[in-house]
Amino acid sequence: MKKHTLLATMSLALVTAYAGAAQADKAADAPMKPAAQQTQAALWASRVLSRYHYKATPLDDAMSEKIFDRYFKSLDGEKLFFTQADIDSFSKEKTRLDDAINSENLQTPFAIYNLYQQRFADRMAYARELLKSKFDFTQDESYQFDREKADWPKTEAEVKDLWRKRVKNDWLRLKLAGKDDKSIRETLDKRYENYVTRSRKLNNEDVFQIFMNAYAMSIEPHTNYLGPRASENFDIAMRLSLEGIGAVLQNRDEYTVIREIVPGSPAGLSNKLKVGDRIVGVAQGDSDKFTDVLGWRIDDVVQLIRGPKDSTVKMQVLAADAGPDGKPYVLSLVRKKISMEEQSAKKTILEVKDGAVKRRVGVISLPTFYQDWDARRKGDKDYKSATRDVARLLGELKKEKVDNVLIDLRNNGGGSLTEAVELTGLFIDRGPVVQQRNAEGRVEVESDNVPGLAWEGPVGVLINRGSASASEIFAAAIQDYGRGLIIGEPSFGKGTVQTLVNLDRFGQSDKSRFGELKMTIAQFFRINGGTTQLRGVTPDIKLAATSDADSFGESSYDNALPYTQVKPAVYIPAGELKEIVPILDKKHEARVAKDKDYQYLLDDINYVKKQRKDNVVSLNETVRRKERDQQEARAKLREQRLAAGPSPDDPIQVADAKDALNKAIAAKPANPRAAQRQTNQVRGAIHTDDGLQGDERSLSAELEAEKAAKNAKDVLLNEAVHILADEVSVLRTDTRLASRVLPYVGDK
Repeated sequence: MKKHTLLATMSLALVTAYAGAAQADKAADAPMKPAAQQTQAALWASRVLSRYHYKATPLDDAMSEKIFDRYFKSLDGEKLFFTQADIDSFSKEKTRLDDAINSENLQTPFAIYNLYQQRFADRMAYARELLKSKFDFTQDESYQFDREKADWPKTEAEVKDLWRKRVKNDWLRLKLAGKDDKSIRETLDKRYENYVTRSRKLNNEDVFQIFMNAYAMSIEPHTNYLGPRASENFDIAMRLSLEGIGAVLQNRDEYTVIREIVPGSPAGLSNKLKVGDRIVGVAQGDSDKFTDVLGWRIDDVVQLIRGPKDSTVKMQVLAADAGPDGKPYVLSLVRKKISMEEQSAKKTILEVKDGAVKRRVGVISLPTFYQDWDARRKGDKDYKSATRDVARLLGELKKEKVDNVLIDLRNNGGGSLTEAVELTGLFIDRGPVVQQRNAEGRVEVESDNVPGLAWEGPVGVLINRGSASASEIFAAAIQDYGRGLIIGEPSFGKGTVQTLVNLDRFGQSDKSRFGELKMTIAQFFRINGGTTQLRGVTPDIKLAATSDADSFGESSYDNALPYTQVKPAVYIPAGELKEIVPILDKKHEARVAKDKDYQYLLDDINYVKKQRKDNVVSLNETVRRKERDQQEARAKLREQRLAAGPSPDDPIQVADAKDALNKAIAAKPANPRAAQRQTNQVRGAIHTDDGLQGDERSLSAELEAEKAAKNAKDVLLNEAVHILADEVSVLRTDTRLASRVLPYVGDK
């Protein structure tokens, strides 16, 4: 079986898993140096990338220049630490990074990083020094909050002025939230100190991974280097399981804190661990030799806690309500296989009134196209699979007599190619699903060869800009077959296939740990001959677009592969939706024009778009207070709308999968940080800024805010359900149209 993936980026759940590596107690100020295995890994990676990549590019002076620029931007994307003079000081090395890799001498990239660390410390020291002075908030000046496209500061004076404005803005945000000068100074001083503390926990594996990704992503956006630990966690994310205790961990004030406990896990069944408890020491087996983990990075603590199934881990735990001088208790847990159910497919049923009847729409949210490759290869009958889970849910929805099914793929960044093909097979009766073209130009067709359908009724697919790769293959196939409606906004536009190349195969020893390459090896094409590359999947019925296509999506990359076409595959459409789409679209437009919640969402989107376009905030207190008052007025309107209760036409949740839809909103996207940031910007458009960062709020407040966000009304999902309810009504009243749109159903 081909272990090919279609992810733009995979975000890893923190069920005792996270990427990275470090020794927390390393000498903070010691210069970073490359390890021998890293220089060897870079050499082998370059040979693989320059020969076997879909866009094979030689490692030469031209590539060296691209790596040089991308590496600096990777370290300082907002251009707040380096000056132009710093960049110029390494100008002689701009065309020599290819030589550095080939000669196994990575001193230059590590020297660049060491300078970055020095500049980082300098800027933080300056920021903390500024807190001792007073700011004049009557001046008419502004702060540019997104500097990704700005020039590097030319002088030290210029970069100091940038930091003065940044600190001033941080101060003003807290001041507007009602904080006094003393608490503001304490909050910001601790914030900047924490920045330095976290920075000092990075090690040479982190530096090497940043540099190698600057190289890999200079070829094209979806090629990455995964260090040994990142590689392990990527595999965990794909199979949705690991061996551990089942606790989600988080760093807070140098402590490792229990953020969430997985039900049914060793941690949950112990009835001893509670949210907010702090792990201060870890020991293995029967040993009483505990390793003190105070101040450690989260991934290092995770590495100690995670281990083989049925082995024992012992932890020293400080209760959440215990003071700093409290006495920790010892808890022993036997590790088990933990299933990451949060990322599994889930269902619910929503109802829409249609005159005297109710249309029941089954909604299946699928956060990722997961599959446990190893378990399937070994013949495990219960291997984890997105397709198997969705098939089971469809069977349940059949028994519950739903009229239509909606597959929610919002923010689903992809996953297994096999799963994309097999999932499509649940809705078509055999046939081609996707075409692949390799570097040699050979085109292969991936088909569903299993007869029969798991669901014969009407179907819809809900997508957004965060729907990528495997999501786009599935949505495109459903659209090309005329099998169902595609609803939402244009998708990400990632039409490439990646495979994992284990660099350890080139090592001289069994102990070599070179990591892996996630490398693009092919481009996929729709069965109609087009590709989703750059353009994505265009919905049949468009909903409000919450993302910014200029900054998020394949078209936002400067080195994305171009749009191309191949010959269409031979396939027989299962239906024809051209006649019904205009009817449904007209109903949709009429409904949302009267839907206050939908119109509020449009207002919020336009507000955020304007903020992005302006890209500045005033540092004048009077101006900012006026803006804050406007925000509070917007929030009050929304609160009044919510207090009025749901509209009689709102879908009503009736199924057993409580909160499944809201959890689908938080599903991990193709570019999880970018997509979630844009979603949060829209949500935040109606909320008052408290000036705090996540870890500066109490854990209970943070969890409560997340719960409230998940439980917020999902306007776009509700409208998608209305559209599918309309479709059922039209098909039930016009049997001739139904026979053309959906031959599987006819006049049922």
